[in-house]
Amino acid sequence: MEKLIPKGKEGTVRAEYIEVEPNVRLHITDAGEGRPIVLLHGWPLSDEMYEYQYNDLIKNKFRVIGITLRGFGKSDKPYSEYNYDIHVADIRKVLAKLDIKDAVLGGFSMGGSIAIRFASGDNGVHIAKLALFGAAAPIWTQREDFPFNLPKSAVDDLIALNYKDRPKLISNFAKILSATETSLNEGIGNWLNGICLSASSYATAQCLIALRDTDLRKDLAKITIPTIIMHGKKDKICSFDLAEQMKVGIANSQIIAFENSGHSMFLEETDKFNLELIKFAKK
Repeated sequence: MEKLIPKGKEGTVRAEYIEVEPNVRLHITDAGEGRPIVLLHGWPLSDEMYEYQYNDLIKNKFRVIGITLRGFGKSDKPYSEYNYDIHVADIRKVLAKLDIKDAVLGGFSMGGSIAIRFASGDNGVHIAKLALFGAAAPIWTQREDFPFNLPKSAVDDLIALNYKDRPKLISNFAKILSATETSLNEGIGNWLNGICLSASSYATAQCLIALRDTDLRKDLAKITIPTIIMHGKKDKICSFDLAEQMKVGIANSQIIAFENSGHSMFLEETDKFNLELIKFAKK
């Protein structure tokens, strides 16, 4: 029997890889028909983290586009810069090549930070709404005028451990990902661990530097599109204080709290997560 291959409107198989510069291709999940929802993953994951969102979004008549950032998952892993602006430029090239307009842009953790930087300069070209999931913003580390979340020294320790024992870094990260160490079952935990191990060690460290040092407070003030801030009340990686600071900084925004979740609300309260995202995207 002939194998059936899902095809796009033009009758051609959609690209799984898109070149953003010579020798750098990003892995893309592109499926479904309808209004585009573009999803950016967190550190050090890949677009595969949204496995339990994709089917619900497709069934609800959305086109989902998951983008794996350079250095992670199945995307190319050059020894190059890994700041937010590089990732934004890559995403812009992907959305331009796919001719994406009027999209909902969603980002988790570091992906939320990058989504904020993207939205602050998009000016309606590609996106019309913004969804932030446990975003590492407006700043992931403390400042004299920003007493929230982690001290910079804690991130320095993570960078050092990355170069000494990256599997241990990922194991430690997994222990604080959820509300409790047993919130996610062993199978899901092993699956996430495998995704994280597929990242480049170099990109893992460079993105920690970007997370540690980037201040997005000025970016927040430039965002005028409707925005939802979905955040776990028990988040140990991006404290709920950050959600409240984003709400202050983004004029047209609202917080949706996940009372029973830590950082991984997309897996801890999957049904609520998917429902809230779909409801927001349909408005």
